[in-house]
Amino acid sequence: MGGKPHSSGIRGLADNVTDQHQQSNSTGALISRLGQESIRPYVGWIIFALVCMALVAGATALSAYLMKPVINDVFVGKDRGLLLPISAAVILTFAVKGLANYGQAVLMSFVGLRIVTDTQHRLYAHLMQLELGFFHDSPTGNLLSRFTIDINMMRNAVSNALTGFGKDFLTLIFLVGVMFWQDWMLALIAFVVFPIAVFPIVRLGRRMRKVTVNTQEEMGQFTTLLEQTFQGARVVKAYGMEEYEKGRVRTIAERIFNLVFKAARTRSLASPIMETLGGLAVALVIFYGGLRVIDNSMDPGSFFSFITALLLAYEPMKRLANLNASLQEGLAGAQRLFVLLDREPHIQEMPDAHELEITGGALHLDQVKFSYVSDQPALDNVTIDVPAGKTVALVGPSGAGKSTILNLIPRFYDVDGGKISIDDSDITKLTFASLRGAVALVSQDVTLFDDTIRANIAYGRLEASEEQIIEAAKNAAAHDFIVEMPDGYDTYVGERGTKVSGGQRQRLAIARAMLKNAPILLLDEATSALDTESERRIQEALKKLMQGRTTLVIAHRLSTVMDADLIHVIDQGKLTESGSHDELMALDGLYAKLYALQFSDSNSVVNLEVARASGE
Repeated sequence: MGGKPHSSGIRGLADNVTDQHQQSNSTGALISRLGQESIRPYVGWIIFALVCMALVAGATALSAYLMKPVINDVFVGKDRGLLLPISAAVILTFAVKGLANYGQAVLMSFVGLRIVTDTQHRLYAHLMQLELGFFHDSPTGNLLSRFTIDINMMRNAVSNALTGFGKDFLTLIFLVGVMFWQDWMLALIAFVVFPIAVFPIVRLGRRMRKVTVNTQEEMGQFTTLLEQTFQGARVVKAYGMEEYEKGRVRTIAERIFNLVFKAARTRSLASPIMETLGGLAVALVIFYGGLRVIDNSMDPGSFFSFITALLLAYEPMKRLANLNASLQEGLAGAQRLFVLLDREPHIQEMPDAHELEITGGALHLDQVKFSYVSDQPALDNVTIDVPAGKTVALVGPSGAGKSTILNLIPRFYDVDGGKISIDDSDITKLTFASLRGAVALVSQDVTLFDDTIRANIAYGRLEASEEQIIEAAKNAAAHDFIVEMPDGYDTYVGERGTKVSGGQRQRLAIARAMLKNAPILLLDEATSALDTESERRIQEALKKLMQGRTTLVIAHRLSTVMDADLIHVIDQGKLTESGSHDELMALDGLYAKLYALQFSDSNSVVNLEVARASGE
């Protein structure tokens, strides 16, 4: 049986990884994993890109080499016959370089974008396998930042690294070859200073990774804050908290500014290092090479060819020096992505899980224990029977554990102790598809997607016909308001259903459950957002729907569950009373007190508040 997460979500993920995973965060390990998981499928494309890069490098080196005949044969030797061939060679060299550069840029762009798309698919598919508690614990903004900021930084790292180690490194090799061909002693003098730059550049790279990880964490929090305030704009304005929210945004924005600016400073430190070393190298070459030309031990053409190659090599050397900083930024994103991808679901389908075969749909909770937080039980040894085809109600104060019971049945969470069965089949031994396919859930917290009304009703049964969708809407008392919408069933409901009222959202959710036509119904205050007339119509529809089906219902208005076959009273995570309405009234316990509060004329104000607070 799977466990249950008790972590603080996305911020706690890094703390939950094993020591082995922590060790795998080294640059070499991350690059190796990127190569295995993201780059390997596109090796063929990369080989073509490398061929193009080699052509760019060769053309660049040839353009430097051509300076020798230009100086010696044309300008010094005044050979008119070489003007046309050398000019044609220059044109051809630059044409090949331009076409090859275009080819490698297009190919590397394709590879980079494919890596982004594939990783987004892979990450989303993996997250959909994680348990519901993970999403409750994880700030949405942090998850979104994985799909945008982290993945794009990883793409930049891959593209820049391949381009850098391809085009820039090959170009540098070819140009160095030209320099050694012209004068090996001068080449050694030119490059003796550059190894000095390796140590500070590597150190800068480590600093970049740390700063980038912190920046990405802050960006995730920033996205979460923006999402919450935009969605809660009504509450922000109602309570006059605009200035407070502005202050929160300003604080986190300033933290991001400081981190990004620190990253920019760190990245820019490579420039003065390379500029100084580059100037030193050029000065040494001019001084020593000039002496050799003056002494006639080196011809002017060879010297200008050499100095051209050195100056051309300077740019790829600078890009390679900056490459480590860009690579570390991308590896920071990859590191955060791998933490998520390596997170195993706490609730998993057993390897030998079997399909649920409904024979009646009876539910049984046997000594069930559960807690969201350790040492704070939400359910304590709860045993409940819901006979097949019967309607059983759960009532009790707010926070008693009623909605928790409903969440355990489809295995949104796993119990800490005890067992839940459907027709004598332990739900932990069933496939997720067959278990959840047998259950229809309607909650007071309605979720609608930014899609058409038709698509929202058919969600979970995409093959439903137009007639079936309309019938479900009519049974849920939703058809009349739907046809009055601008585009009828093709009307978009907006993000989270903001373009329809609360009662309309509730009826669409009920229509969705009716269309699913599952043998087990879980109704968590399914009529809480409806007016009296709509509730009456829905109750009539639900009675038809519940006939012959196993129904577990939570309701804050006891009048809606008085006719249930059995009523269980839940209080502080324990089952305290069970029986029919008349039997519970005769016990004169908690149920009788709740009933008295709701139906006493002398306590009408209290009645309303208690009624609203009695459901989770």
